[in-house]
Amino acid sequence: MKEFLKILILSLTVFVSGCFAQAPPNVSVQSEKFNSRLEFLLSFSVPVLDVKDLSKTKENYLILDAREQEEFEVSHIEGAQFIGYDNPDFEVLENTPKDQPIVLYCSVGYRSEKLGNKLKKRGFTNVHNLYGSIFEWANEGLPLVDKNEQPTNKVHTFNKRWSKWVQEGKAEKVW
Repeated sequence: MKEFLKILILSLTVFVSGCFAQAPPNVSVQSEKFNSRLEFLLSFSVPVLDVKDLSKTKENYLILDAREQEEFEVSHIEGAQFIGYDNPDFEVLENTPKDQPIVLYCSVGYRSEKLGNKLKKRGFTNVHNLYGSIFEWANEGLPLVDKNEQPTNKVHTFNKRWSKWVQEGKAEKVW
């Protein structure tokens, strides 16, 4: 019985600490409410990278878009490769060294974190999740391109409910 109680207490401690995960101090988003939502959604099991940092060092990373094709075609970060989420196309990583710096993004970071864990299980050792993902990229006014690699201000916001995390006037919301 004593051993069972120890295991139960340890399990509850791990569960509760996961419920109240906080972003590392070196990352941020503009909106405190958006930040709170991200801290609720993410487990931080994949190291996060700040949007501002990526914008300055994009050439150092293989950037992978973990959204669905329809979302990617509306807009994506220039130079990003589509990998998808529901049925990831791992072939895009076929010739990628296991230590290649990789950053994944989706709408807010939830799907990209899950996919980042899958990449880690496949042996990739330098995987990052873009904190706030494409929504925060747009909120920072950073450039996006469409399926033809032409500049756009549109962002696929997954659905109307999630569109509130893209600031008005920063991007045209599509769902």
